[in-house]
Amino acid sequence: MMWPFYLMALVAIVSTVRVVTNSNPVHALLNLIISLLAVAGIFMIVGAPFAGALEVIVYAGAIMVLFVFVVMMLNLGQHTVEQERKWLTSDAWAVPALLSFLLGLTLVWMISSDYTPAGALLGKAVIGPKAVGQALFTQYLLLVEIAAMLLLAALVAAFHLGKREPGEEEQD
Repeated sequence: MMWPFYLMALVAIVSTVRVVTNSNPVHALLNLIISLLAVAGIFMIVGAPFAGALEVIVYAGAIMVLFVFVVMMLNLGQHTVEQERKWLTSDAWAVPALLSFLLGLTLVWMISSDYTPAGALLGKAVIGPKAVGQALFTQYLLLVEIAAMLLLAALVAAFHLGKREPGEEEQD
């Protein structure tokens, strides 16, 4: 009965390793989305559905859109567009597609077997939004603020590192 947890953990580990080892930022972002969805599934399994929903909405949704905007904002030129077309082959999508299939398989099993978070595999009780809010804005407030500042600093640094002067286009 523990196999959904271990499957989600395996998908999270494999996709996170692929994020770190991948040299292409778009492929790394794709694997990061899969990793975040797997972590959300783990939250659901341990009895924290609100934390899992926050994981999907905040991280896999909003922050990933922010990362995609930063990559688009860098505007690396026509040479990069042609290079990206070469990289977007079926080989690049095979592992993320397999990991997504495993996540979907686990989700279908959980829905079809009347799986309820109250009878969670590891968690003893369901953690609601009030408990999450109290934890985030009391004992973890400093960590939340530091994470926000870190993300803002990374966005500003990426903008300044990728900024080009007007009329400065790469020549092939």
